[in-house]
Amino acid sequence: MLTTAPHLEVRRPSPTTAEFTVTTCPPPTISNRLLLALVFVLRVLLAASVLFLLYLTWPLATLPASTSTTTTTSPEYAQFPGSILWRIHTTESLLVLRGLGIQTTSSSSGATLALALAGGAGAGGGSTTRFIPTEKIRDVLINEAFRGFAVRYYLVVVVDGEEDVVVVFPRLLPGRRIVERVWRGVRGCLWEPQEGGWDSGG
Repeated sequence: MLTTAPHLEVRRPSPTTAEFTVTTCPPPTISNRLLLALVFVLRVLLAASVLFLLYLTWPLATLPASTSTTTTTSPEYAQFPGSILWRIHTTESLLVLRGLGIQTTSSSSGATLALALAGGAGAGGGSTTRFIPTEKIRDVLINEAFRGFAVRYYLVVVVDGEEDVVVVFPRLLPGRRIVERVWRGVRGCLWEPQEGGWDSGG
């Protein structure tokens, strides 16, 4: 219940801008929010317990009598990674700006618990972002590859002057229906504007 299969969320702030987000964050229902709140409390208690144990086991520094200067180091509990408390979902997005280009964002951690409790699906820390200008985009294609005995479809951007293609949503690799919908939306927003909406397909 804390994560779901990758699903697509589409935002179109203006006729020339579209954002496609694939996330494993579940819908912000009351039960999901209560469950996330419970997990958050448990993680806070666990982190507090670890910090307390580290504090008890950390040796107290003794000041040497023969010198007036001392060198202090921060204990391990002072450098405790706070991100452990937050990371729970994975979110990747593709922002399309007609006349400017596209921006891909792939998070290594995903949405934070705070955002999930608020009903958002934003990415947490550790995200990788790349912007590709329109004049560098040669094409946007759907490729297929075999993974075991299954065929996986993925969206790629062919960039002028680069040997390797840019894979969109590389960590989640959503299903064919999502890939096709994003492909139609990207092409419609970049090069093929249509009256009545290019994202009408389900």
